[in-house]
Amino acid sequence: MTQPTCDNKKNVSGSSILGKVLRVIGRYKLLLVLSLVLAAASVILQLYIPILFGQAVDTIVDEGHVDFTALLILLKNILSLTFLSAVAVWIMNMINNTLAFRTVRDIRRRAIRQIQVLPLSYLDAGSTGDVVQRVTADTDQLSDGLLMGLTQLFSGVVTIVVTLVFMFSKNVPVSVMVVLLTPVSFLVSKFIASRTYSLFSKQTAIRGRQTAYINEMISGAKIVKAFGHEKQAEATFDAMNDELREASEKAVFYSSLTNPSTRAVNNVIYALVALVGAFMIMGGSLTVGGLTVLLAYANQYMKPFNDISSVITELQNALACAARVFDLVEAEPEVPEAPQLLPPAEGNIKIEDMSFSYDPARPLIEDFSFEAKPGMKIAIVGPTGCGKTTFINLLMRFYDVNSGSISVDGHDIREVTRHSLRENFGMVLQESWLKNATVRDNITLGDTSFSDEAIKAAAKEAHSWEFIRRMPQGLDTLITDEALSQGQKQLLCITRVMLTLPPMLILDEATSSIDTMTELRIQNAFDKLMKGRTSFIVAHRLSTIRSADIILVMKDGHIIEQGAHDELIAKGGFYKNLYEAQFAGRE
Repeated sequence: MTQPTCDNKKNVSGSSILGKVLRVIGRYKLLLVLSLVLAAASVILQLYIPILFGQAVDTIVDEGHVDFTALLILLKNILSLTFLSAVAVWIMNMINNTLAFRTVRDIRRRAIRQIQVLPLSYLDAGSTGDVVQRVTADTDQLSDGLLMGLTQLFSGVVTIVVTLVFMFSKNVPVSVMVVLLTPVSFLVSKFIASRTYSLFSKQTAIRGRQTAYINEMISGAKIVKAFGHEKQAEATFDAMNDELREASEKAVFYSSLTNPSTRAVNNVIYALVALVGAFMIMGGSLTVGGLTVLLAYANQYMKPFNDISSVITELQNALACAARVFDLVEAEPEVPEAPQLLPPAEGNIKIEDMSFSYDPARPLIEDFSFEAKPGMKIAIVGPTGCGKTTFINLLMRFYDVNSGSISVDGHDIREVTRHSLRENFGMVLQESWLKNATVRDNITLGDTSFSDEAIKAAAKEAHSWEFIRRMPQGLDTLITDEALSQGQKQLLCITRVMLTLPPMLILDEATSSIDTMTELRIQNAFDKLMKGRTSFIVAHRLSTIRSADIILVMKDGHIIEQGAHDELIAKGGFYKNLYEAQFAGRE
């Protein structure tokens, strides 16, 4: 089983990404059609104006002979068409804004939903900052590119088609010449654009790494300062920043060549139209007003190519960012849920021949077998990296076993929903997590079925009520993850478990950040809570698990010893060495 990564290493083309974006936009067909209709209306109105200008020029017969009545009517019509065209463009832009922002909103929703169903292996393999970059900054870039692209592409395509119709109705030879020369502009634009997409992909990938690094340095600022790592951190960031600058300069430079190159080609076409038209006037097959119309149309026909090429940088950047977002959105989710629900558990857990490894080349847990009876208190000890926390991750089904099975009350945990499995466990980890919300919401996690009295009782059991009641608004105080000490955060997590009273418990270094006096009090509360509940305790401080019914001693992914504390000490094996090493200083 290969490990997924957050890096965008798929060889995807800009056209395939554009197709994915267009499929999302396709949900808003009515707005899309309305935008196209308004684009066509505005273009037709704008392109009819040169005909009126040509007729206005032809009202000037010669010196002193001007048909002012006809000229005045033509000028009024020109003003009216200009106003109507401006209104159509304004409404079209409003619709394009709605289309772009709704499309990005839908993609963001898909990204957030996808994060909820992605396996932890995907998120563990990448950095948090890079994932945040994809959902926020990359989608913003996509929004900007879409907005400019929709506005220019819709109007541009309609302008090209309608202009050709008007041009051919006026003069076929000149129109044919313009059409035959157009591919030159296309080829120049395509040649440059095909080389800029890879540059923008590289730019967005570096930007993602930089965001991840900034996030890492800010969240670990105390560690950086404590170990005097400021200079090295700054040097690393400077190197990354220079790499981003170099990639950005190349991407923008090469993409910016598109606009002047296509303008140069289009200016040559415009000059040829003027030259051929001048000869036709001398031959009597074209009037001065007719040439004015053709020059206006030649300019209008070539303008969309200039407009599209002028935003090619934004479009290429948007597609590169979209590739990273779709890489997240289309990542392979967790194994689909089984339809069966796990009923309220009694706590009989059986593990048979379980094997698991994060990397197939590096086995971690092999042939692990164990059975926990309801109400048992099981402690898991062993050196760092032996598989203790991995075992907990497998028990909670954050990862699935490679072989063997884990069952709860006779139900294989892969054959029940993850939600119903996790509802039966109360979990307190060494690393606490809080959201930006009230104390009440952080304890209940949004479950409104708990009364204030029940929350207070749980807080008192967990010894968190002392600092909660001193807060400005008590349970209604808004807090953030940074507002509390690590010990206070851990007490709130313990309060969650005390409130829900689940049938099974997992305590992974649950009191590691709490002072000794409070730990003793909480330990008593845990002892009451664990009565009649199957409990798994991961602890490095062996004094806290002496009362466990069974102690599993793990090493290199295997259970090498198991039994009660006194039994293991009497055996004189690995556990005794661990215990004596931990207390040798005191003795």
